[in-house]
Amino acid sequence: MSKSDEIAIKVSGVSKSFKLPHEKNTSIKSLIVHPFRKRTYEKQEVLKNINFEIKKGEFFGIVGRNGSGKSTLLKLLAGIYSPDKGHIQINGKLTPFIELGVGFNPELTGRENVFLNGALLGFNRKDMTAMYQEIVDFAEIEKFMDQKLKNYSSGMQVRLAFSIAIRANSEILLLDEVLAVGDAAFQQKCYDYFEELKRNKKTVILVSHDMGAVTRFCNRAIYLKDGKIIQEGNTLEVAETYAVENIRVDNPELLDKDTDDDNTKTKSTEDIRKETEEKNRQKAYSITGSIVKQTKETIIINIKYKSKNDSKMYVGISITKDGVSIGEIATDYNKPLHGSGELYYELDQRMFNVGTYRFAGITLFRLENREVLAVNKKNNEFYIKGDDDRRGAAVRLPDSWKYAKKN
Repeated sequence: MSKSDEIAIKVSGVSKSFKLPHEKNTSIKSLIVHPFRKRTYEKQEVLKNINFEIKKGEFFGIVGRNGSGKSTLLKLLAGIYSPDKGHIQINGKLTPFIELGVGFNPELTGRENVFLNGALLGFNRKDMTAMYQEIVDFAEIEKFMDQKLKNYSSGMQVRLAFSIAIRANSEILLLDEVLAVGDAAFQQKCYDYFEELKRNKKTVILVSHDMGAVTRFCNRAIYLKDGKIIQEGNTLEVAETYAVENIRVDNPELLDKDTDDDNTKTKSTEDIRKETEEKNRQKAYSITGSIVKQTKETIIINIKYKSKNDSKMYVGISITKDGVSIGEIATDYNKPLHGSGELYYELDQRMFNVGTYRFAGITLFRLENREVLAVNKKNNEFYIKGDDDRRGAAVRLPDSWKYAKKN
């Protein structure tokens, strides 16, 4: 097999731009009254000289912030847009999961839309009848199938569309943020589907902000920034660069906010009193946590806390992966904390599989009633590296297999 036969997608020198008008005509009258008015435009370069190859059977990741050019690149790969410069070569049948639910009719029932959407994918009625129950079971909305689609929530619509779309028998799939279409149980179905795609050696391009999913499934990845590829290669290294450059606070709603705004006039006296008490409470207590060391075996996090009174307190921390807590620990209740102090927690990272993790819930509690006194505001992500693709979950179970002898 020649090298060209091993390539599923080849992108060579691709650039794409759009014209943004400086003004717009809001009526037919304005076009008639000013037919010769010179209209000016601003050129927006969305993608700039993009080059990469994807091998057949490869699970390929594309990461980048909103506005980096990811969606435009996917639409170019799907044939929705044409490049201004460069060339895109697709070897095989491609199915894009970009705009899920395109072709749905809100006035038809869910059942009718299954057959309509299936027809758009090239299935006949007999095929769809055979697949119908599997589609409904996967989407988990059987009791709603005879309701009109306009009465569905947006999540239900996308879940149904995704369940239909995965029936398409394609060699190449483009997946754009499909993990955001449901709750944890449905996302696990998506993960199982991804695992099936990997086993079947399908070529998959996954666009996601979820670095846990990217590192778990993708063999390689590119990082798009301002329309350019700034990094390509090992998924963990790309994900690490992306995460470091785009630090997120886990609970932004817990951040201190400037409340000296113009809305205080509309607040009741009781609301203002409660806000003042909350501000004073936050000033009385504080907690910070920072990763200070990471080796091949351990990660050490430093925690500092402060209290302006003699409350008995304790510290709790949570470790998460893909937004789900996989481990929690608290300081000893029989050794309550007082005043101000400093702690270190050493985590044995050998117990985890490859992926992105986070010390997500570093919290100071009142011992008496477990009242939350202060929450750490700093993001503390860490990365476990490795290349054992047998291990997909968070916890690293020991290889204690025993093989029975064949008769």
